[in-house]
Amino acid sequence: MNKESFYPLLSPREVIEAGSFGGSYFGMLDLRTNGDYNNMFNEIFNGLDISLYEGETYKPRLNKFKTRSGMPYEYWKEKGWMHEDDPYGWFEWYCKYYLGRRHEDDKRQIQRWNDFCGINGRWRKLIYRKIYESGRWNISPRIQQSLLHWGYKVNEIDYIEWVKSTNHKYKKISYDK
Repeated sequence: MNKESFYPLLSPREVIEAGSFGGSYFGMLDLRTNGDYNNMFNEIFNGLDISLYEGETYKPRLNKFKTRSGMPYEYWKEKGWMHEDDPYGWFEWYCKYYLGRRHEDDKRQIQRWNDFCGINGRWRKLIYRKIYESGRWNISPRIQQSLLHWGYKVNEIDYIEWVKSTNHKYKKISYDK
């Protein structure tokens, strides 16, 4: 796995600014046992309202697509998907990677990203199929919200690439009002 196979469309700041994690990704303060989160927040989120990333409760209204997305923290923990250096999970890892940290967990996290929303990622392929079948961009808000959490934004260029890769006939998609 090389770094060229990891290319989120959005920076961590853009993910938060767009409206993600119900405003509560870093809201569980008791997880902050192994690092200086204030420095990370200052570098990435400087000037943003902390309610966009440190809320105590998940608020779907703060999400771009106004829907709940993702599984509860306990679910991820039970699956063993949290590395002790990144107790909040993937997005914490991504913030640190974005700031230049390289880590033993990089390969696994990059593979997870690719499986989710890389060129052959399950959810990326599914959203483009749904867009194609419906003829609308504004479809499946939960899937689009989940993709946003992973730094991916549905877009026309990738849609066209999906159409070509699946041998579908191109059809223009309408923008909902």
